[in-house]
Amino acid sequence: MNQKMDKLEPISLGDVRTYPLKKRTSKISVMDFGSSWIAGGKMRLWFEALPNILAGSDLRRLVNRLTKAVKERRTIILAIGAHAIKVGLSPVILDLMERGIITGLAMNGAGIVHDLEVAMIGATSEDVDNELPQGRFGMAKETGEFLNMAIRDGAKKGNGLGYSVGRDVLKASFPYNRFSLLAGAARLDIPLTVHVAIGTDIIHFHPSVDGSAIGKTSHLDFRIFATLVSRLEGGVYINLGSAVVLPEVFLKALTLVRNLGFNVGRFTTVDMDFIRHYRPMSNVVKRPTVDGGEGFSLTGHNELMFPLLAAALIENLGG
Repeated sequence: MNQKMDKLEPISLGDVRTYPLKKRTSKISVMDFGSSWIAGGKMRLWFEALPNILAGSDLRRLVNRLTKAVKERRTIILAIGAHAIKVGLSPVILDLMERGIITGLAMNGAGIVHDLEVAMIGATSEDVDNELPQGRFGMAKETGEFLNMAIRDGAKKGNGLGYSVGRDVLKASFPYNRFSLLAGAARLDIPLTVHVAIGTDIIHFHPSVDGSAIGKTSHLDFRIFATLVSRLEGGVYINLGSAVVLPEVFLKALTLVRNLGFNVGRFTTVDMDFIRHYRPMSNVVKRPTVDGGEGFSLTGHNELMFPLLAAALIENLGG
């Protein structure tokens, strides 16, 4: 075999056909390039200076779609994993709620844990590595008692989980309520739904837990969330930092409302996380918009990307 290979002549390049560069179609132009930054510039200038290529182009289109949705008073749903609270995004989210930009908020079960602790003591996120060996992880008394009591009370009154906890946090007037998404949603009368997977949250192993109350209130929240999704035509759905639970909930709610005959075909979705995951890419970005609308994926740290998106949107709206 080696002898045969040795006899092969290298292919000749003499007859290769070329054509003038100017006649070629190019995907990138200097017209799309970014601009250098000048000290003291404003946020709008930063946004306009971005390259109009790949994620820079996506961000522009997303901000324009959000702007259009806000001006047309369309539904804008923000679904967050608890990580968004732990990296300090609550003030940014609350500002968008105050401005009437976010019309619905959804979170997983861990979200209410961290949001409540922030409201209570201005701090959250324990050292799991330290506490787990001693069996102390998740055992903070006040967290479990307050949340489980609010959920039990809400179940008796026929309320959803998010409303029940939010109402009680607002009523309690904790020292740091100004940082609480739960209290903010209750105060602003914005629907906040909580979607629980039993066994995933620390309050599920407290003595005060009532599994039937959690199931009842969280299922009601799913139905409320589905109502929000039924109004998503022309709106925007943002998945911020939830890799599994909320993308699955969103897909089920979407198929439910389409089954019931609601026209939800043309809308915008975006997944924002520090890495790309299968479920958000499939259940948020691709599948829901296959027959209309557009899905985006903006990859990067939540604590950087979401404030940038919010700032660009506020600038685009004119403040």
